[in-house]
Formats: sequence, C-alpha cells, structure tokens
Amino acid sequence: MASKETGLEVNADKTKYMAMSRDQYAGQSHSVNIYNSAFERVKEFKYLGTTLTYQNSIQEEIKSRLKPGNACYHSAQNLLSSSLISKNLKIKIYRNIILPVVLYGCENWSLILREERGLRVFENRVLRRMFGPKRDEVTVEWRKLHNEELNDLYCSPNNVRVIK
Repeated sequence: MASKETGLEVNADKTKYMAMSRDQYAGQSHSVNIYNSAFERVKEFKYLGTTLTYQNSIQEEIKSRLKPGNACYHSAQNLLSSSLISKNLKIKIYRNIILPVVLYGCENWSLILREERGLRVFENRVLRRMFGPKRDEVTVEWRKLHNEELNDLYCSPNNVRVIK
C-alpha cells in the first residue's frame, strides 16, 4: 500500500518491529499503525539465522549456537576420538567443520566474561575429547589434560580470541 503524498510503501507481510535499547522498559509491547496496518512490537526475532533481542543480549544466541555445535561434534565424535587419525587432521576437522557452526554470526557479538567462559568451556571440552587423557609420569595414572596443555596441543587462537 503506498501513499501518494509521501511515496511511503507499507509491506503488509512485515507485521512486527523491534526497537533496540539498553533501557529495561524499551521492550514493552506497543503497536504502531500506519495506513491501517498494525505493526506489533516484539522483544526478539530471528534474522538471517541469528536471534536479535531488543537489549542486544547475545546470551541466548550463544546458547543456541552451542547446541548445533554440540550436535556437529557428536556426529564427528568417532573420527575425533580415533587414535588412527593424526592430531593435525583432528584440528583441521574441528576448525573447518565444528567451529564455523558455533561462531556463525559472531561478528555482532560483544562478549562479557560469562559468555567468554561458556565458549571456552565448549572448546576445551571438545579438545579434551579429541586429544584424550594423558598418563601422569609421577602417579602413573590417567588424567585429563590441563588448559595449558590443551593450548600447547591446539596451537591456534581460542574461539574467544577469534571472535574478538
């Protein structure tokens, strides 16, 4: 529908809008009427596969990116935990298949410490499973790799550094 005076066109298929603000009351529901078309105000919506919120919070977006990242890891788990595949090939699989799934849309993310920690936990968990346990020379028992050992084995910037 177009107005002859202003040349403004209203797309009747687009019936929602969102205003972004750090103000906690900014997301309150209002509707806007333009040329007899009502537009509902929403607190979040999905755009190009990314969930946007009115307060620009990415906490839910990161959670929703980690779910397919976990699914992707579990589908490749037999490869990544196999002792027949080299460490370098496992790293390539992780970097080229799993990491892009998790970091999709990360260009818009402004991380706080809690979100950084969640991303690091995911990455360290996958890397520990890829590289397996280590035998302690002193106690001669198997143990998990420490974060520093993972960083030495991975030899690439962690996912938080990639985002920043």
